[in-house]
This record gives sequence, structure tokens and C-alpha cells, in this order.
Amino acid sequence: MTPAVLKDAALTALVAFGLFAPMVGLRTDVGPTGELVLRQRWGDVAILVGIAFVGRIALMAWRAVRGEPKPPSAARTEAIRRAGTFVAPVLLAFAVALPLIPGTGRYELDLGILVLTYVMLGWGLNIVVGLAGLLDLGYVAFYAVGAYSYALLATNFGLSFWICLPLAGILASFWGILLGFPVLRLRGDYLAIVTLAFGEIIRIVLLNWVSLTGGPNGVSGIPRPTFFGLSFSMSGEPDTFAGFFGIEPSPSHRVIFLYYLILGLALLTNWVSIRLRRQPLGRAWEALREDEIACRALGINITATKLTAFALGAMFAGFAGSFFATRQGFISPESFTFIESAIILAIVVLGGMGSQIGIAIAALVMIGGFEVFRDLDEWRMLVFGGAMVLIMVVRPRGLVGHRTPTVALGERRSISAEHVAEGHG
Repeated sequence: MTPAVLKDAALTALVAFGLFAPMVGLRTDVGPTGELVLRQRWGDVAILVGIAFVGRIALMAWRAVRGEPKPPSAARTEAIRRAGTFVAPVLLAFAVALPLIPGTGRYELDLGILVLTYVMLGWGLNIVVGLAGLLDLGYVAFYAVGAYSYALLATNFGLSFWICLPLAGILASFWGILLGFPVLRLRGDYLAIVTLAFGEIIRIVLLNWVSLTGGPNGVSGIPRPTFFGLSFSMSGEPDTFAGFFGIEPSPSHRVIFLYYLILGLALLTNWVSIRLRRQPLGRAWEALREDEIACRALGINITATKLTAFALGAMFAGFAGSFFATRQGFISPESFTFIESAIILAIVVLGGMGSQIGIAIAALVMIGGFEVFRDLDEWRMLVFGGAMVLIMVVRPRGLVGHRTPTVALGERRSISAEHVAEGHG
């Protein structure tokens, strides 16, 4: 073990101490008589600092043994693609059959709805980040626009969910275009900062425009969706879902309907994304992601390419936002903070930018899998962050990450004799 390794590990431990000392070492609890008591947990801080010290040494040793990372070979890329074609139908069949599996209750269905919502948001952001290569840290703004669009249209004008759904997507897409124009000449960190500011602007507007959005009180009494005009009421009247089909009224009917509704919206997002990436527009997105200067040299309209990516990604976020509003029945600005954008971006990056199946698996692991650690209270986010660091170290390109363009030459091709002077290419 060289002194340089020890120095680097000691510096990592020092940074860890600076982070964990105020966050973990000091905690306020309610005393026996109701006053706040400051409780010190320096033993826990020492354990975390020790883990950071040892982990840094292990990471540097692993990198030294592994050497420089090599780009994935064509055979490895093909193996990943074949694995995805096998896993995707299995996940789809499980998602469709989940409400029908014996033992599935309200908790499992609610968790499935939450996971599918983040899957849809991840696929929408994948258009902007994974395909077009535009780092967007304010994606939650379009999610909020869709939610508030549906809530305000439904409560003020009495419009149904099926009318407000496309309207919410159109309004979110409009705001995506408004964001796209100021950032046409920005790339990298500057683009990320502007999109982050845009997300915060939307949240602050929702918080302070009390006459329209209700401010911090939010919007309540949002109408629920209906099944072709049939409400999910427990009265059993003929104009209700249970009364029309002659079955016993149950609260689970509405939950199952919401589950299949978000599943259909997520599959629509996936289908549109896959179809578009095989079209000239999708290939232009991928070319923009790889090299913007080369795109301009080839005559690709960069303005239209960026704006379509922002608009389509925002549209799907608007769809997801309208579903979130009708499912919750109440929305407020606290539901659309920066942490939501960070979680959605983490799903895209950890799943593999540009990979549809990878994003679905990442959302299932991050949103559904970490429910196992809910009993850990404040340690839950520490496990969450540690798992993200581990995945980024072991799989820098994501779980199913690959950057192979949709259209690419799989093998070298010979050029006919009439096209070259030597007679063979």
C-alpha cells in the first residue's frame, strides 16, 4: 500500500467526516418533558468514516487490478441486446398479471402504480438525456405543469380526465419548447444549470401564485377518472362501474383501473420512443448526442432537433403529471421539488442512457426495491446513495447501457470496382 493511496483514503475519510458529523453525529429528539434534546452519535460517525476509508482503498486496489476500462465489444453489445429481448417480455407479462396474482393487495398495487409512474417519467426523460444528450435537471417542472393543468381545468371547467389528459400534455410540451429556445446555444454544465433554474422557477411560481394555484395549500377535490363514463362509486347505482357490470362494489376496482391506466400510458411512451428513434428524427437525436458540431456540418437542423426532444419529453411528463393529480386528488408544490428531478435522472443514468429496458429495471430497483429499507428511517437514503455509487463504479454505463446507434454498420463492406481506382475497397 503506497503513501499516495493512504493519503487519498485519508482525504476521503476527512470529507466523509465533514458530511456525516452534522448529519448523523448530531440529532434533535423530543425529551421526556417535551423539550428538544441534542443527542450525539459519534460512534455511528466513526463507523461511517471507517467505511469510507476502507472503501476508498478497496476501490483504488480494484481499479489497479482491473486496469483501464475497455469499450464494450460488438459481441458484448449483442449479448446485452439479446438479454433485453428476453427480459422485456417477462417484465411486461408480470406487470399485466400483477393485479390477478393471488395475494396482491392494495399496498402492492399502489407500489406498482408508483413504479410505473417513474418508469414513464424515466422513458420521457430518456428522449432528452439518453437520445439527444441534453442534460435536463428541471424535468420535474413539466411534471408539475401537467399535474396543475389537469387539476385547474378539471376543477374550474368541469372537464373530464380524458379531455384534460391530451391538453395537459400539449401545455407541458409548450413549456418544453419555451425552455428549449433559451438553451439552444448551451451545452454541458451550462445547460444543466439553466434547466435546474427553470425547474425552480416553475416551483416558485406555483408556490406564490396563490390566486391561481392555491399557493402552498395546493389544489384539492381533483376529480377521479371514469371508465367510459362509469364512476367507481360504492353506491352500486346503475351509472357506476359495479352497478353496470352487476358486481359487488369494492375500493380495489378503482385502484386496479388506475394501475392499468398508468401501465397503458407507460407502454404508449415506450412505443412512441422506440418508433421515433428508428425514424430520421431519432437518428438526428443520436447524432446530436454524439457530436453537435458534426451534426451542423452535415446540415442537420440543430434548432428543430433540440426543440422536438424537449417538447416530446415534456409531453410525456405532462401525461404522467395529469395521472398523478387524478390519482392523488390533491397536489401542492411540495410534490415537485428538485429531488424528484434527481431521482428521475438517476433512473435514466443508472439504467443506461438510451436503454428502455434498463430504465424500467432501474425504476423497479430504485423505487420498488428500496421499499425493503423503509424501516431504516434516516439510514434509508444512505443505503440508496451507497447503492448508486456502487452501480456507477461497477457499471459506469448503467445496468443495460450501450451507446450503439440505431443505424450502424455491423461489418466492413467491400466497395465495387467502379467506385475506386485500385479496383477494390
